[in-house]
Amino acid sequence: MSYFNFNGKIFAADTSTIGPENRGLRYGDGLFETIKMTNGKLLLEDDHFARLWKGLKVLQFDLPKHFSPENLQEQIVALAKKNEHTASARIRLNVFRGDGGLYDAVNHSPNYFIQSWPLPDNNGNLNSNGLVVGIYTDAKKTYDVLSNLKHNNYLPYLMGALHAKKEKWNDAIILNSADRICDTTIANIFIIKDEIIYTPSLTEACVAGIMRNYIIRNSKTAGFELIEKELTIEDVLQADEVFTTNTIRNIQWVQSIRDKTYSNTIIKKICIALLPALSWL
Repeated sequence: MSYFNFNGKIFAADTSTIGPENRGLRYGDGLFETIKMTNGKLLLEDDHFARLWKGLKVLQFDLPKHFSPENLQEQIVALAKKNEHTASARIRLNVFRGDGGLYDAVNHSPNYFIQSWPLPDNNGNLNSNGLVVGIYTDAKKTYDVLSNLKHNNYLPYLMGALHAKKEKWNDAIILNSADRICDTTIANIFIIKDEIIYTPSLTEACVAGIMRNYIIRNSKTAGFELIEKELTIEDVLQADEVFTTNTIRNIQWVQSIRDKTYSNTIIKKICIALLPALSWL
């Protein structure tokens, strides 16, 4: 039996909780965070809650005093213990508005789900078999106040993931409305050219990824030059190496995009320099 947390109470996994009037279900009116837990500790916890709180402000939620990072952290740990997932787990925290129509929400207080799943022991290691990645072109992201948030309106990524599965890719690159590189369906993307690391800037409409921010924040002190800029499809196809990042998988080497194959020499050095510190962050 597995369990989830709904608004501070733990329920069996097969329990029904919300109905058809829910704005999260109707409109995607909410946000989510995916957090890695190791030995009962949330990794990069402060960064996750800072991003969540920024998004809650943008979406104009009214936050009661008891709704705090400290309270949510305690509930996450309690649920993971209940599910026996404390050694290594993926946590999903989904915050959404309650019932109501487009103009008449019952209130603007946050409702939330917390879920947990176990992770394998080798989770977060650099992949020995590189990812096969494609480029999805049918749905694109525009830059606006919502672009960098982890919000529940996830259709471009969902459609990209469906297309990737159909094409037997491991992931798909999402483009912005200018046909430039945004991110992928589950990660931020980085390229390496002449030993310089590049990644799309936030103005390119990519999600403000937690691992992305960690790499950017620590790259200089680790001896790597990193530049945020506009990236085209041609930039990616001309790169020497490509990798993706998210908080669950850390860094993943991309072996091929279309007919181009990539090495991972610098990627290995980045992993050695930056990933060991995550065990205590």
